[in-house]
Amino acid sequence: MTLPPTFLPLFLASLLRRRLASALSLLAIALGVALGLAVQLIHDAALDEFGRGSRQLAGEADLQVEGGADGFDDALYVELAQRPEISTASPVLTVRAKLPGQSETLEIHGIDIFRAAEVQPRLLPRAAGEGERFAAFEEDALFLSAAARHWLAPLMAQERITVQVGLQTRTLHWRGDVPGAEGGQRWAVMDIAAAQRTFDRIGRLSRIDLRLAPRQDRARAEAALRPLLPAGVQLRSPEAASGELGALSRAYRVNLTMLAAIALLTGGFLVFSTQFLAVSRRRREFALLRALGLVRGELFRGLILEGAMLGALGGLLGVALGYALTALAFRHLGGDLGAGYFRGVVPELRWQGALVLGYLLLGVLAGVAGTLFPARAAARIAPARALHAGESEAALSLQAQPRARWILGLVAAAVAASLLPPANDIPLGGYTAVFAALCAAVLLLPASARRLPALLGTEASVPARLARARLAAAPGQAVVAGAGVVASVALAAAMAIMVSSFRASVDDWLTQVLPADLYVRASGSNASGHIDDAALERIAATLGVAAVDAARVVELRLEADRTPVVLMARAVEGGWRLPLVAGSTANAGAMPVAWLSEAVADRYGKRPGDHMVLPLAGADHDFVVGGIWRDYARQQGAIVIERSAYLALTGDSRINDLALRLTPGHDPEAVAGALQAQFGAGALEIALPAELRRITLAVFDRTFLVTYLMEAVAVVIGLFGVATTFAALTTSRRGEFGMLRHLGLTRAEVGRMIALEGTLTACCGVLVGLVAGAGIAWILIEVVNRQSFHWSMDLHLPLAPLAGFALALVMLAALVARIAAARAMENSAVQAVKEDW
Repeated sequence: MTLPPTFLPLFLASLLRRRLASALSLLAIALGVALGLAVQLIHDAALDEFGRGSRQLAGEADLQVEGGADGFDDALYVELAQRPEISTASPVLTVRAKLPGQSETLEIHGIDIFRAAEVQPRLLPRAAGEGERFAAFEEDALFLSAAARHWLAPLMAQERITVQVGLQTRTLHWRGDVPGAEGGQRWAVMDIAAAQRTFDRIGRLSRIDLRLAPRQDRARAEAALRPLLPAGVQLRSPEAASGELGALSRAYRVNLTMLAAIALLTGGFLVFSTQFLAVSRRRREFALLRALGLVRGELFRGLILEGAMLGALGGLLGVALGYALTALAFRHLGGDLGAGYFRGVVPELRWQGALVLGYLLLGVLAGVAGTLFPARAAARIAPARALHAGESEAALSLQAQPRARWILGLVAAAVAASLLPPANDIPLGGYTAVFAALCAAVLLLPASARRLPALLGTEASVPARLARARLAAAPGQAVVAGAGVVASVALAAAMAIMVSSFRASVDDWLTQVLPADLYVRASGSNASGHIDDAALERIAATLGVAAVDAARVVELRLEADRTPVVLMARAVEGGWRLPLVAGSTANAGAMPVAWLSEAVADRYGKRPGDHMVLPLAGADHDFVVGGIWRDYARQQGAIVIERSAYLALTGDSRINDLALRLTPGHDPEAVAGALQAQFGAGALEIALPAELRRITLAVFDRTFLVTYLMEAVAVVIGLFGVATTFAALTTSRRGEFGMLRHLGLTRAEVGRMIALEGTLTACCGVLVGLVAGAGIAWILIEVVNRQSFHWSMDLHLPLAPLAGFALALVMLAALVARIAAARAMENSAVQAVKEDW
């Protein structure tokens, strides 16, 4: 049975009568919806743009042969091209060209024009000038995508682009565009032979795109081709690259989405508070409607309709706000979610109807869930009793009884859920534990409201004794006023503890891994800059340099369906010490030793003493795991081996990074200036440990910028709950205040009583929230963070910020309650009790 149309306007008009409470509830839901939607829109748009770029690069390929960043021997191309399973094979050399003085690189794809025409027609270049049909075969010709040309426009002088190879610079000429390159991917195309010569990669390939012969079964072709591949080279589908990046960024996105869900949950608590208070004040109105013929079910559905309307309007506002936030993020932050996953990708904002509908339904669900309990309570009202004077105030007491069984059950459920393994690197058990801990904290509120006043003693003024008696006699009031406070405080405390622990651990980690006086590199591990032996000798001979520790950093693809890991070949006891959490740096025995980061150890199930196979120079080599170390710089995982072992196995003497120890008394900045003078400005990136620390911590803070925003939103929502709840409570208790004034209390004393009630209620919410926050922080640190990112950290409690936050929230609650009481006592004492005559 539906709600009679006659009564429908009465319920909708109620929202308009409670404009402030309705607006705050609507805003709370809107903020939760907006943040969750914005995170999803940003990630989906960036991943879609990256996937589109990957599809353009793959063209019509059925399979791709791909190695690590260092590539593989191009003899494999000749062998595969002659296989009967293959119709066409197109070789590709991908180089991340360093641009002197720039932090970002230009991705250049060297292609075989004739083969690409059959497999990757979108990569075919188009010369800018007329009559330059053979421009693509020129040694220095470069063709840019639209996004790359826009990005490089300020750096091009007379259509020339300077790139760095090793420590030398070479000049390429812009000769045209890549008309098939759509979207925001920044990359360039040149002839593969020219690219091999320009970047000193003769005989090397990064990828081979394969088209299968007609009527060739893909599974059989894969089975026939895999045995031909050298170690470290994998056969994959063209869609695997975007899938890899999606998997790498999924944990970060899911964590942000869960934070938005918790903010939405806090908004649901606010809806509960406001709707419960509204229902309590309207008990006489509901009794009259029941007397006029409205049945229990119709009353229940009418109130649910109010909550659904709040949720729907909040959801609509949240969708609009979410798209606005996404547009701002694309303009100022790009599409990397603050964590660098999609750096260099320029995504486009698109309408996603299914996603929008899902978040609208979440908003409606939050509104309905917040109204469910008050609606059930209202439907059980006995009309004759509800018409009695003072019944509305009695309903506000909400004689909630602490249910120890439920609390212990939820705590046990939280502990059990935290022990569950992750599902596809998503800590579903951890998030379930967080939800159970929040519910247990809310159920703990009535007990804390009963116990806290008793701890304050009996010697106090009359207003203080009345405030304590009120809270002890009606602990349910603390549930109504404190539910949103508990959720917001618990979230804020948990995130503060987790972020503080993470930041302190990163700071300590930097101290361990940056013991040298000066750090030098030619470029990042995958870029075209590197340091050779001759440059190394010149650096070591520079005045003031006492010792040099070199490192070679490359990517290794251990398995086809996993992201590549970073291999660092260096002296383990040299310029970068290892922050071990297990094992040791001892190198005993004939077998070479590998030290694994926590991410690699967790994903591959390795422990000290286990054996591990690493593909180096096209062959598999056995290593023994010497230890597990903490690494916060590479989420995909890293492996360290001795550089002497790497040189013996590969013969690769190139160097990416140097750690310099200086002779005592020499100024590091003076030595850095001497090195820049030797090699030219921009050829080397030189940094002091303090500068690296500052940059790293700045990146850390930027990564958690969205987290800080969501934490602030949850706190604001909790403060909304404090304000609306006490405003409604004091308004509904005007008769009580009038009677107290008849008994001799002054306006000021009644105001102090209400302020103390607000203080005690906020103290209950804050104390329970802090306890719950500590438990949730443990879950975030030991379960969610460990299962999502495979990082361990040391616990660090930010006691001063937490104490300041708790004190500010309690003081604000007292102020809000005092202001609300002043408004409730604007009328005279006689008028205040007139309603009960």
